[in-house]
Amino acid sequence: MTAESGPGPTTTDVGLDATTTDSASQPPGPLVDALRAALDGRWGDVREELRDDPAIGELVYPEEQLTMEEYRERTLAQLPVIARTGAARQGFTVAQGGTGEAGASVTAFETLGCVDLSLLVKAGVQFGLFGGAIANLGTHAHHAAYLPRVLDLSLLGCFAMSELGHGSDVQSLRTTLTHDPETDEIVVDTPDPSARKEYIGNAARDGRTAAVFGRLLVRGENHGVHCVLVPIRDADGAPMPGVTIGDCGPKEGLPGVDNGRLSFDHVRVPRADLLDRYGRIDDDGTYHSPIANPDRRFFTMLGTLVRGRVSVGAGAGAAARTGLALAVTYADRRRQFSAPGTAEEVTLLDYRAHQRRLLPALARSCALAFAQNALVEALDAVQSVESEDEAAQRALEVRAAAIKVAQTAHASRTLQTCREACGGAGYLLENRIARIKADLDVFTTFEGDNTVLLQLVAKGLLTHMRDAFHELDTVGTILFGARQFAGAVVERTTGAGVVQRLISGSGGRLAPTALTDRGGQLDLFEDRERHLVETVAARLRRVPSTDDDPRAAFAAFNAAQDHLLEAALAHADRIVLEAFVAAIDGCDDPAAADLLGTVCDLFALSTIEEHRAWYLEHGRLTTRQSKDVVAGVNALCATVRPHARTLVDAFGIPAVVLDVPMLRDA
Repeated sequence: MTAESGPGPTTTDVGLDATTTDSASQPPGPLVDALRAALDGRWGDVREELRDDPAIGELVYPEEQLTMEEYRERTLAQLPVIARTGAARQGFTVAQGGTGEAGASVTAFETLGCVDLSLLVKAGVQFGLFGGAIANLGTHAHHAAYLPRVLDLSLLGCFAMSELGHGSDVQSLRTTLTHDPETDEIVVDTPDPSARKEYIGNAARDGRTAAVFGRLLVRGENHGVHCVLVPIRDADGAPMPGVTIGDCGPKEGLPGVDNGRLSFDHVRVPRADLLDRYGRIDDDGTYHSPIANPDRRFFTMLGTLVRGRVSVGAGAGAAARTGLALAVTYADRRRQFSAPGTAEEVTLLDYRAHQRRLLPALARSCALAFAQNALVEALDAVQSVESEDEAAQRALEVRAAAIKVAQTAHASRTLQTCREACGGAGYLLENRIARIKADLDVFTTFEGDNTVLLQLVAKGLLTHMRDAFHELDTVGTILFGARQFAGAVVERTTGAGVVQRLISGSGGRLAPTALTDRGGQLDLFEDRERHLVETVAARLRRVPSTDDDPRAAFAAFNAAQDHLLEAALAHADRIVLEAFVAAIDGCDDPAAADLLGTVCDLFALSTIEEHRAWYLEHGRLTTRQSKDVVAGVNALCATVRPHARTLVDAFGIPAVVLDVPMLRDA
């Protein structure tokens, strides 16, 4: 296929693929195995071990409809199954009772994303957030006292950060943690309704101890956000004195997660329960921190918790792939309407419209899987050795934010598409897509609201990850970055060598073959990001500083916010494409690499098609090329269609997950 010519005069002209292929009966073969090895990445053995674990059958969504209380009970009862797989221990160091494999931990979490998302979130709260807060913010004494009980589930906990009045704005939390020198205790208090801890997983029913975030006050001085462990229930499950617990009740999804509300009325806990790796109170009541700058201290503390954000993106990616496996398999079997001149009905996936719905989403899921693998490798490099490289940590936070946004936004769109593509069958809970869609919806919100995370990405792009990145004032930091901005620096996160070689050897975005040449595609993505970053910097450079006129500065920043977000999204697209290219370059199987190359073309062209207006407005595409993009996507859908089942089989979704009535009956 060439973008210049577009598809020829075949049955595609009436909406059908020229080669109708029923691959429903085709068994997995060497190509599937090679593709799966590429998609599984470095920790493929972790994925295979979990897929083969008989416990998976116990964890899949229930076929019957349960009440909220029954679902919560079921999810709690399944936590020990997760613990038995060993997946939980991988996230902790050997000294903490784990295996010290950060990458393996996230990979295990991602692999379990194809089962029941209530269980995934419940486990994530217990081991990732509650346990992670103790592991990353506490010291050896906390690890010894609490982590064994976290891992064996004798201590169930929750992560109490979000407040009713401050969800994304963590630095403005109003909960107070006040040191009382007379009793040497920390007094935890909710000063007003807006400071109530809200949406807290495990709080409504099962949690016994909360990792509570609030402003640490010592001798009247505010030392910023810290975390303290607070018992919230006694041995009988009753609220502790001074602790008020509420139930958030039914939600759109995640019925097995007991989200609740917590308020504290001068609740006292020992000073020893302050997680004090980054800020401690001495016996004489003096506060000390190894990081003097409070802004830097705050970002360092939050940076240690980045694994949760990476894991949320991973779980979303797994959910999207599960939905696609169900929808593509259904579309490959289900027939509807007869083609002219024949009595045989046409398979859904042979209709161009259906291909257009599912196959670009399938291509993006493959791209995101490779981007996630590369991100997890970066996380492992930074966290497994407890790296002190601040620049690497900042880059990881920005990259994690970009991929989390890309994964969760894609999953939400894709699962809705999968639901519609399966018609009434997709709407039935028994066929799982509707359950996954409802459960996944909140992933765009927790562990960082996507819009807020895009601003974090934009901040990183404008400051080039300099020290200014640690400033709490987002508006001021972005404006400062814009004034210091000396041009966009495209820092490649994956496959720098192969990417540069492809761009240099292609003639770039201006070449006539740019749309069909990998180097040209890379250059088109890179050019869009660079232009958006440079123009938003130029736009903000003219804004008065926040010191001179804070209201005018905020108004100007607010007016440019859409521009900032678009720049961040362009950055995400670029690093995802680069990860895909690097994965193809590293694929040892020629047939698998060839098919992945076609899928990469579909991802690249469908993304360019989505932004055709921008490319036309800015003279990056001619009108002819813009039309060629549409024709190219159509032709690539036709090319990928016979391999659609092969690709979703390569996702490695366990057979028990795909055992649903609509696939048995189709």
